[in-house]
Amino acid sequence: MPKLSVIVPFYNVQQYAPDALRSLRTNAGSDIEFVLVDDHSKDETAAIVERGAEELSGVAQVRFIRHEANGGLATARNTGLDAARGEYLTFLDGDDWLAPGYLAELVSAIEELGCDFVRTDHVRATARARSVHRAPVGLRGEVMDPREAILPADRTTSVDYAYAWAGAYHRRLLDKGLLHFTDGLRTAEDRPWIWKLHREAESFAVVNLLGVFYRRGVASSLTQVGDARQLHFIRAFDQVVEETAADRDAATLLPKAVRTYCAIIAHHLSDESKWEPAVAKQLRVMAAAAIKRMPQDILADVLDTMDVRRAATLRRLRRRITTAKAAA
Repeated sequence: MPKLSVIVPFYNVQQYAPDALRSLRTNAGSDIEFVLVDDHSKDETAAIVERGAEELSGVAQVRFIRHEANGGLATARNTGLDAARGEYLTFLDGDDWLAPGYLAELVSAIEELGCDFVRTDHVRATARARSVHRAPVGLRGEVMDPREAILPADRTTSVDYAYAWAGAYHRRLLDKGLLHFTDGLRTAEDRPWIWKLHREAESFAVVNLLGVFYRRGVASSLTQVGDARQLHFIRAFDQVVEETAADRDAATLLPKAVRTYCAIIAHHLSDESKWEPAVAKQLRVMAAAAIKRMPQDILADVLDTMDVRRAATLRRLRRRITTAKAAA
């Protein structure tokens, strides 16, 4: 069994895949497994990754898998999880890269702490600019209860730091069904995943380890594309709210889930210029329906405590629902 499996999905990233593959080589070892998944790329990515897999096979354990149809990041990660054999697991996106020696430090950290999962900081790379982004947990190097890191509702917490690649996860989480993503989600796939992890895992820690370089501003990234796939955030947060409502601590945790959902809706509504016109209209309709589905007593409390600008945006949407019902 490899000590660590690194799951790396690739899709139409021929410009960046060589950087990712070179960084894997600087982290290679006989106890490291790289699971490289090409999600049916339309450019030269698959050929680049296949060549990279052959080169890496001399210094690490490598598996190269190519999808027959594009399934999206969540589905590609699930393919990697199903194939991975490591005692520990982590992720990297195909347009990002790792610092040399980072993976060995990551394994050492989770082994020393003995917890279900660890979270790390990361470096955001936008063109030539670099900035450090820290996991929003002040206590470092100490094992904690993941449920306690969900709250408070009105502050940024660990469930808002949803990057799957910023950490490592013990295989027992995979065996318990906690590491797979919601199949087919095209965006916000990390959100139901991180909430489930924090609700159901038993232990975690945050460590002062900096080694993942997260590339921003990639033209093919869904964060840069204003088409209907972006609307999958509604499906993702519906799942968060539904699953949290069934939790034993629903009364305590639901305000955080609803508040985050509202903040994301307001964010997307505030920048409709990025959307295709038909999708912008669909966004408003779907957002209004989402607000109607939320627990209304919790929603009212959330709107009373949000900042004025976002609360006003959501109240206008809520009033449209009420007005439409009255006119029907």
